[in-house]
Amino acid sequence: MDDIKGEEFMSKRTIVIAGGGTGGHIYPGIAIARAIQKLDPSVEVHFVGTSTGLESKIVPREGFPLHLIESGKLNVKSPWQRLKTLFRIPLGVWQSVRLLGQLKPLYVIGVGGYASGPFVLAASIIGFNTAIWEPNAMPGMANRLLSRFVDKCFVVFAEAQKHLKNEQIIQAGMPVREEIENAIHESHTDDKFHLLAFGGSQGARAINNCLSDAVMSGGDWVRDLSVVHQLGALDFANISAKYQGAPCEVQPFEFIYDMPKYYQWADIIVSRGGASSIAEAAAFGIIPIIIPLPLADNHQQKNAESLVEKKAGRMILQKDLTPARLISEVQSLRQDKALREEMVRNIKSFYIPQAATTIAKEILQ
Repeated sequence: MDDIKGEEFMSKRTIVIAGGGTGGHIYPGIAIARAIQKLDPSVEVHFVGTSTGLESKIVPREGFPLHLIESGKLNVKSPWQRLKTLFRIPLGVWQSVRLLGQLKPLYVIGVGGYASGPFVLAASIIGFNTAIWEPNAMPGMANRLLSRFVDKCFVVFAEAQKHLKNEQIIQAGMPVREEIENAIHESHTDDKFHLLAFGGSQGARAINNCLSDAVMSGGDWVRDLSVVHQLGALDFANISAKYQGAPCEVQPFEFIYDMPKYYQWADIIVSRGGASSIAEAAAFGIIPIIIPLPLADNHQQKNAESLVEKKAGRMILQKDLTPARLISEVQSLRQDKALREEMVRNIKSFYIPQAATTIAKEILQ
């Protein structure tokens, strides 16, 4: 994948986007790359990632060159994993230095993920123009460190600014996919209440089990309820079978490719607390019930708390997630139209249009 010689880029204007690991880092990076190319087609955009992240599958399919370096995760419980990462990072920095010498980029932006730290740090120390993009209300350890070295920081949540040490912090928002950006939230025509549930591209077992238990328990809450549930590959067969004979309309999917269609359809969503999911809910004006993935840095919980404080969403911690609690949250929203309308207005305030273009313009300056 990275067998391209540096001489080929000597005469080309290049921008590098570093990071990946999950779709929440990769797809915003791709949105930024497309915005850069739209503003200036003469610029080549390259990605830097690791072999262990989803970028090795997604980025080449999107048509961008991908270069791989060594890195890993420090924020883990396993001492052995932390030790392995500590050995990988110096190698990743050295690989980054060599790659920077080949590409000679006009600008380097880190979008989070394992490769972002070593590559952006190397670029900053050498003297290239650099920036980071932070999607969460509570920045991770790597971006808190990198903020001291880069020229600019782009954030989604205003709360992130107090954790970053930089004079140029821009609240640009979440770069969302073009089909999301261009879609219009149309009201559905039936009288049912529409619930869209998903836990990311791989699914979320806690959500899958709880929602399916709640639906199959029946009762008044499923009357005129319609559910679309993205289950992920691991749980699809089991939960789909469980939904057989459901007391309401349920459409189980392994993966939903046309998310704008179902965002337009939904009244509320039940999801994890990733910044991308929140931004897409905000773009369509859909109230989220967030079950944050329990993580060491609690960044999904911080994202959800930011919404709850502004009456723009609800949160259930995974330790408190039960069918009864989920049903109670859904019903409290379903039965209070005035509250839903207020929360829709509030969640929409989290959406900043054209975030990818804003970031691209700042980079190209």
